[in-house]
Amino acid sequence: MTNHFWRYSHLALAVSSFLFLLLASLTGAILSAEPVFDRLKPYAAKNLDALTLAQAIPVLRENYLGITKISVESNQYVLVEGTDKAGANIKAYVDPRTGKIVGKPTRKNEFFQWVTSLHRSLFLHETGRVFIGLTAFLLILIAFSGIMLTIKRQRGIRRFLAKIPNDGTTQYYHTVAGRLSLVFILLIALSGTYLSLNTLGIIKPVKTNVDVDFDNIKSGTQKNLKDFDLFKRTNLAEVQTVEFPFSEDVEDYYTLTLKDREVALNQITGVVIAESKYPFSVLVSNLSLDIHTGRASVVWAVILGTASLSILFFIYSGFAITLKRISGRTKNKYKKEESNYILLVGSENGTTNRYASAVLKLLIKRGKKAYITSMNDYTVYPKAEHFLVFTSTYGIGEPPSNANKFLALIDEKPQPNPITYSVLGFGSKSYPDFCKFAFDVHNQLSAKSWAIPLIDVHTVNDKSPDDLSLWQESWSQKAAISFQDFFGPGKEKPRQLRSFSVQSNLKFGDTFLIELKGGRKLKAKSGDLLAVYPANDHRERLYSIGVIDEKIQLSIKLHENGLGSGFLHALKVADTLRARVVKNEHFHFPAESSAVVMIANGTGIAPFLGMLDENKNNVPCYLYCGFKNTLSFEPFSAFLTGKVAESKLSKLNVAYSRAGVKQYVSDLVAVDADVIAQKLTESATVMICGSLSMQKDVLMVLAKICIDKTGHPLSFYQSRNQILTDCY
Repeated sequence: MTNHFWRYSHLALAVSSFLFLLLASLTGAILSAEPVFDRLKPYAAKNLDALTLAQAIPVLRENYLGITKISVESNQYVLVEGTDKAGANIKAYVDPRTGKIVGKPTRKNEFFQWVTSLHRSLFLHETGRVFIGLTAFLLILIAFSGIMLTIKRQRGIRRFLAKIPNDGTTQYYHTVAGRLSLVFILLIALSGTYLSLNTLGIIKPVKTNVDVDFDNIKSGTQKNLKDFDLFKRTNLAEVQTVEFPFSEDVEDYYTLTLKDREVALNQITGVVIAESKYPFSVLVSNLSLDIHTGRASVVWAVILGTASLSILFFIYSGFAITLKRISGRTKNKYKKEESNYILLVGSENGTTNRYASAVLKLLIKRGKKAYITSMNDYTVYPKAEHFLVFTSTYGIGEPPSNANKFLALIDEKPQPNPITYSVLGFGSKSYPDFCKFAFDVHNQLSAKSWAIPLIDVHTVNDKSPDDLSLWQESWSQKAAISFQDFFGPGKEKPRQLRSFSVQSNLKFGDTFLIELKGGRKLKAKSGDLLAVYPANDHRERLYSIGVIDEKIQLSIKLHENGLGSGFLHALKVADTLRARVVKNEHFHFPAESSAVVMIANGTGIAPFLGMLDENKNNVPCYLYCGFKNTLSFEPFSAFLTGKVAESKLSKLNVAYSRAGVKQYVSDLVAVDADVIAQKLTESATVMICGSLSMQKDVLMVLAKICIDKTGHPLSFYQSRNQILTDCY
């Protein structure tokens, strides 16, 4: 069954039974207070399971000579009926240990009687009982579908009680409260349905009386009541009623109505003369009544009341979630046939859609023709130039319900023109398949000849403003669209720039290595980004940094007419520039990993230099790097050789694309397929930094390694933070 089926079943059932559920849960919550109020009265006998009939009956018979019946009610009231020593009629609650009267039966509270009638039949007699029975049955289906949705959300039944990230939304409280109360609600619904079927006569529990053979009743030596074997082994907690014989004639007998059977007992010898065990239907009926009314336990009554109130909360929160999801739908200003920017959204609960809608408004504000739609509505877009994919992940790495056809659709409907794309995944690292579907989408698009990645895939952990801001900065740089005045989560923060002084700027062909110093209080780690503003305006350029001896290192390729690379290439020693460090938490050195495999081309090696330098615990590290020729590699050769000698780098693998045996870094990865596969299965981390074209080639090789040698797709390791990328 798909999540789509369970979600809409859950909603349809709730809508169809809304009014009756509201009445039933409200009256049920009120009625759950009745057992509590009854228990507050000082009539209940204590520890009935420790008091036998052999102990209680002699005491009661001594106090009430004409006793005819003892009843033990569900609230542990012991009711005696008969006459006292003076011959006066008596019907009172007593203490079975002393025989002392503790209270007299009174009529049921009129308010609770009125609520009971409303709860059972809506004052509509037989017709009302049918409606209530149907409502109870629908509640079974609602509770079951809710349990299935929770299992899907929690990525399996084993994680049913696993921690749920608190994002403060109605969805969070709906799920948490549901997890705590759905089982109790299911019990209420099951017992209510059974009792309704019983009341309507569809199920008829048959309770037979004992059949006494009077011809076989034998007299004998008179036994004392306290010596009757059945009395000695039966405690009052097991008893419903004890009916006394009307005379001393041997043919008159004790009748015991117990929880599971009825017994006739010879009043002289104490011998069981007949016994009738209740059929299963009677036991189920009694159990259903105990479960549904809470009459047997104050604690259970309180649980029932809480569960009934939780239904009211679910009615409110469920409709609030639905309205929020519906209200999050955005109307398009432009048609898909005329739009250049296509925003494709996979959203389960509306959160992702709201962020995408905010980006849509920004694009339109910037004068762009943009169109937003769900991923399942993907089609051919004749004038599209850019795809922006925003998607959450649901279940065990599965797509949200409005994106479950997308991967098949992009195979079926190729675009007629080249399209640049960016994928932003939303999720929580509390789950093992963090943003797996976003990685699946990125990987499948990267295999299409018409799809060109604009930036690397980005992920957002628990709606992190920093993660959103990092995507905005990265995408803005490549798309040349400012996020200034963006109204949405992760909106652009005021830029706090600081001065950096140039320590060195070594140039090797079209690649150069620049070293910067930013002062004592610089807080930066290898893998973070340096945001540079070469024209001193809104145009921002991001570069991955390595930090060695508190100095920032950048490895950059000079591009013809490149705004950022041209600006940095022209810097001389002692020059200063204004820039800022952007935290990039997901690409820091994983010191807790069993091993780290680093993959880079010339422009991506800088952060790895810094990470190797900070490898104080000598975590096994394997570096695969690609350069044009030995001249391009020269600035890094001595440093890396030194790290091998210090055991901070376990193995160095270098490929040259324009010299000797011409290879790319992806070729090196393919040669060591067995080693990399083994490292992945041992929970190692693979880190990739450099150009997007290099990343595409490497990921294709890794995808084959993962499937062929580990049995898992590439996204399995990406979603578990074992494959980290930072490419531009």
